[in-house]
Amino acid sequence: MSDLTLTRSLLEAANAAKAAIAFLPSEKKKTLLLTMADCLEADTQAILEANAADVAAVQGSISPVMVDRLRLTAPRIAGMAAGMRAVAALPDPINQVRSFQCLPNGLEVQKLSVPLGVIAIIYESRPNVTSDAASLALQAGSVCVLRGGKESIRSNRAIVAALHRGLERCQLPTALVSLVTDTSRDSATELMEAVGYIDLLIPRGGASLIETCVQRSKVPCIQTGTGICHIFVDESADLDKALDIVDNAKTSRPSVCNAAEVCLVHAAIAPDFLPRLRDRLVDQRTAQGLPPVELRLDAAAQAIIPGTPASEADFHREFLDYILAVKVVPDVEAAVEHINGHSTGHSEAILTEDLSRAYYFSHAVDSAAVYINASTRFTDGGEFGLGCEMGISTQKLHARGPMGLEELTSYKYVILGDGQTR
Repeated sequence: MSDLTLTRSLLEAANAAKAAIAFLPSEKKKTLLLTMADCLEADTQAILEANAADVAAVQGSISPVMVDRLRLTAPRIAGMAAGMRAVAALPDPINQVRSFQCLPNGLEVQKLSVPLGVIAIIYESRPNVTSDAASLALQAGSVCVLRGGKESIRSNRAIVAALHRGLERCQLPTALVSLVTDTSRDSATELMEAVGYIDLLIPRGGASLIETCVQRSKVPCIQTGTGICHIFVDESADLDKALDIVDNAKTSRPSVCNAAEVCLVHAAIAPDFLPRLRDRLVDQRTAQGLPPVELRLDAAAQAIIPGTPASEADFHREFLDYILAVKVVPDVEAAVEHINGHSTGHSEAILTEDLSRAYYFSHAVDSAAVYINASTRFTDGGEFGLGCEMGISTQKLHARGPMGLEELTSYKYVILGDGQTR
């Protein structure tokens, strides 16, 4: 049997399993997720061994920060299990009355939340997505079809094996969480074109993956992930606070989509702030044996501190590395104009002590998450109280920002009558 035949067979099984989860009572769904989390932690050693093989296979072919994105540790697996338990503790989003009205003719109209059906996720080398996506889909009453990247295939197999054992313990079909083991482009295309089998496709990864899915998908698709995130340091900013925030947003985990890629600095404080920024991100990190941040500077910033000259392309790029583009701007209006012209609509921040500028920035910037005096690294389903996330939508329909349970449901109208005719 060919890989593509196996993928089609997997999709058929996933559709056949929809009823098993769509009508599962809330308490049984909770028990299922808790059981799966226990199985995940119980398999920590097997998952770590599989992940070690994945990491060894990519050494020298991807950057160190991308290797870190792939790597699992015992604490990270414990965090994955904790995320599943957090989702289990959330209210069941299915069969909730979103609105109710009694019409003048006596008809009672309810708008009820319902499962989407089969949710497919195409993602790259982040094994934690496997458990996050499965738990959210199941709690939202849907079947999950996972197609990870080739770099993480061993890790994903081990994680899904643990999740399947949880399903079996709860006497539910393993097809509720399905892993596409063919990691070629053909299998991705198969999912994009699986009309009648997939109700929603979510790509999570780099710009090329997302662009391909959005352009080629024949099934409904939500654009997620690409994050050219900006931080604007206003002239009224507390500079000590600003240094902490920029440092966190850039260096805490540069390979993720909510890491800052661009720092805009008000011209009035640039002569004071930029030398301190370079000392913090370059000199101090070098002295501590940490990777220094490469500062790519516009002409105005180059006149103040040494660094790499920035090209216009650098302000349109998601580096996912220890690189930060820096630009000096004359005012908050110029910062907003730059952001709206270069952003991917993910996360932006203003660091200011001026409430009027904070208000203007938060209303004028057109992105899914806008921060005032906080790091962009908080754009995350877990941090927002959603348990975990299916992805971060950078579009406006039908989901925006971290996608939790509510964004993974649809709705239908149920109308109660007593003989009314029109």
